[in-house]
Amino acid sequence: MPQASVVLARDGSLIGEIGKEIRTNVSIKSLPDYLPHAFVAVEDHRFYQHDGVDVVGIAGALKDNIFGERRGASTITQQLVGNMHPTLIDRTDRSIGRKLNEQAAAREMEKHYSKDQILEAYLNQIPFGHGWYGVESAARHYFGKSATKLSIAEAAALAAMPKGPALYDPLKYPDRVRRRRNIVLSLMADQGYITAAQAKAAQATSITTTPNGGYSAYSPWFVDVVRIQATRAGIPVNDGGYRIYTSLDPVLQNAATSALLEETAAVEAQPGYSHPKYAPGESRRSRTQTDYLQGMVVALDPASGDVRALVGGRDYSDSHFDRAVDGMRQPGSSFKPIVYAAAIADSITPNAVFSDTALAIPLPNGTVYSPENSDGQFLGPLTLRDALAKSRNGIAVQLGVKLGMDSVASLAHRMGVSSRIAPYPSSAIGASVVQPLDLVAAYTTFANLGTPVEPRFIYRIEDRNRKVVLTREVKALAPALDPRATYVVRDMMRDVVERGTAASIRRFLPASIPVAGKTGTTNDNSDVWFIGLTPDLVAGVWLGFDKPTTITSGAAGGSLAAPVWGKMVARYYASKPEILTARPADQWTPPLGVIFGDFDRATGEPATADTPADRKYTEYFVEGTEPGPLRADPWKLFGSGPIIY
Repeated sequence: MPQASVVLARDGSLIGEIGKEIRTNVSIKSLPDYLPHAFVAVEDHRFYQHDGVDVVGIAGALKDNIFGERRGASTITQQLVGNMHPTLIDRTDRSIGRKLNEQAAAREMEKHYSKDQILEAYLNQIPFGHGWYGVESAARHYFGKSATKLSIAEAAALAAMPKGPALYDPLKYPDRVRRRRNIVLSLMADQGYITAAQAKAAQATSITTTPNGGYSAYSPWFVDVVRIQATRAGIPVNDGGYRIYTSLDPVLQNAATSALLEETAAVEAQPGYSHPKYAPGESRRSRTQTDYLQGMVVALDPASGDVRALVGGRDYSDSHFDRAVDGMRQPGSSFKPIVYAAAIADSITPNAVFSDTALAIPLPNGTVYSPENSDGQFLGPLTLRDALAKSRNGIAVQLGVKLGMDSVASLAHRMGVSSRIAPYPSSAIGASVVQPLDLVAAYTTFANLGTPVEPRFIYRIEDRNRKVVLTREVKALAPALDPRATYVVRDMMRDVVERGTAASIRRFLPASIPVAGKTGTTNDNSDVWFIGLTPDLVAGVWLGFDKPTTITSGAAGGSLAAPVWGKMVARYYASKPEILTARPADQWTPPLGVIFGDFDRATGEPATADTPADRKYTEYFVEGTEPGPLRADPWKLFGSGPIIY
């Protein structure tokens, strides 16, 4: 019988299954006796006496049918023959000829196999709804445990289902299933499989199913990526029987899912929101595009590139389209850190002053490009640090033109962005579309002081004999940036969170958790982003419509995407306090070759004794680009006399 390939999270919990039929065979010898007996009691109580066909049952059924009460008399063996060989025995055919063929086949089966073999095959074969086959799969998905650990009440509940899996679905109709389960329990007691006291105790229990269909995290888009990657690697996981060990963290995945659903619903609840709203359960939408607000979330381990969470949309049952992997969107200002990184690497300092002013840039096609800011204002002279924190478009464009967009594009590609960055000034503020997963992974460059890592989903795959057939090692790309320049840019990105466009992050996370990042909003407010990093995570959030449309007139990455990120990361740290206690107070210490000193935020010049405390901050420089007052004077070594060895 077809088996499923199981997909396991990094903690070993089940997050998905792949295959034509979701089934995991289980030996009847490993099951508690009352489980197979529950099915015998309700489906075929003369199973151990007949030869595959219950003649007594047929006679009773004929009598009942004569008096107007329709019922069947198919034995477990007959059901098994029909389920295993649907091309030979069409169970939808009500003719006498089909019945005679089925009975002959059942008697033939009983000649070759023992009762236990037939019953085991039956328990592993029968469907339980939702594409789940066999008692092991049903037990895991309905009750969150192996069939070997089911209680009497749970075993009877499963035995209640073959009569009609859709009609007796414990997830949808728990009261209906409970009533039929209690009938099964009474039959088990009447036939001596359990005592009357056991039946009474089991009948008193409620039907309690496991959340998320028995999965530790709702992660269908992640499982899709795993299936595609495994198949492309030549592993036929669709044929079943494989165990796929992955990088997903169920805690973070659940946090990402809940944060996205809550915050997108909050946007739709805003007064005056005019777009169609998500309505669970509606089936009028396609499997690709939807007409309501969508989103995606990706979170990675910066050291390894392991994808800890991936949410490709709001509802997989409504749209399988993975917006994190298959989407191509304009990143807006979330692309700017790459431009600023190119500038710092080119010896432009973070305290360098540029003018946030109107620009008129002639283009080769004869038009003039004039970027604007989202607030419609120009703020005049600003340091690069302030320009990034306040996300001023004109200054990013000036940097792109000064450095050459081909140089910026080259850096983006070294950081792992695979899509084409058009050589136009507008690309400096995110006009060229990118794959969201690529862009988020590129931010691992800032986490790792210059060296990006590729996203990794799969650790290893084992076949049904537990032989390892595929492994995936951590893959770091070639260094993309000088560690010193990377540190300076990352510190500038911390200002985005502490006093810039992503200040909303601090509503969710305490100051003790360092965060660097960048918001992004496209010109027509159709895409909003926040990509950020802590010492433990690199994560990105995008919101928008599948067909680019203005979300609201005031939509911005800081107000819409950043709260999703903040909620997710806050819930992750709250569930894993050991991460914070085990970590040094601040892992983000400057590497060798970074010079720093106190500066005046208003002027960008070194602070003096007269600089107000609220304007004083620490500025960082790549060694050799620091201002004169910070440079070491080797002659001062001799100011106190000769050096004695």
